[in-house]
Amino acid sequence: MQIVFHIGANCTDGERLLKSLLKNAETFAGQGIRVPGPGRFRRLLRETIQNLGGGAPAPETRDILLDAIIDDDAVTRVVMSHGAFLGVPNQIFADGRFYALAERKIGGLAALFPDDELELHLALRNIATFLPAVFEAARAEDFGMFMAGADPRSLRWSDLIARLQTAAPNARLTVWCNEDTPLIWAQLIRELSGVDPLAKITGGFDLLSEIMTKDGMKRFLTYLKSHPPQTETQKRRVIAAFLDKYAIPEEIEEELDLPGWDAALVAELSERYDEDVYRIEKMPGVSFIAP
Repeated sequence: MQIVFHIGANCTDGERLLKSLLKNAETFAGQGIRVPGPGRFRRLLRETIQNLGGGAPAPETRDILLDAIIDDDAVTRVVMSHGAFLGVPNQIFADGRFYALAERKIGGLAALFPDDELELHLALRNIATFLPAVFEAARAEDFGMFMAGADPRSLRWSDLIARLQTAAPNARLTVWCNEDTPLIWAQLIRELSGVDPLAKITGGFDLLSEIMTKDGMKRFLTYLKSHPPQTETQKRRVIAAFLDKYAIPEEIEEELDLPGWDAALVAELSERYDEDVYRIEKMPGVSFIAP
């Protein structure tokens, strides 16, 4: 069976991706694909992995889990999403390590489904905007204590990805940048579900409708009807053009207010992020989704 897990990162798409997947759950079910609601698996998997304590699960654990998560046996692919799977915001820098619990979480997941085709899907985000967002989400009072000694300049998503690969060497890893999600949203739904790249889906513009004005969205849909794009690349160019003109400023602007931060640091972190993304695109075993 194919076990597909969207594991985050925190403060990327929120629950939007799961909601878009659930909109298609009935259609996907006809193809042997199940998208269980979060109540079916999040607590169950978290507690099961915690109880493993790094050890091996009992032989029957995998089947017991799947019986609890899905309702029937005519399933070839199970798609789950949990943006905080690698750690809730106040755990991200436990012991001063970036996602200190990642190996335990992913290693436990791999141990629970040892003979299944495990896929991990991860959204990245510019460290310059990621840190203010997760600090706010953690509701922490002191940024230095929140970071637990970790240096923002040293944070590399590529290092985390290498650790995930070590923890689950047989898992397929798909990665994309959160900054690109308005352009690739429909592809993300198809990639996670495993349907044909050209399959019709519901919710392909869900994210776009949240960050674009109502008038802009109406004009965008009208334009698509009168000028149907012939390729995915053409469609993304149209999306980019309409976003440039009709995006809701407060939905796309990032708050970067952290103590001691200035424009020079933000620029440095952003440049390091761009370099890191380039590095990730070249990493063996990583499928990178670019616009």
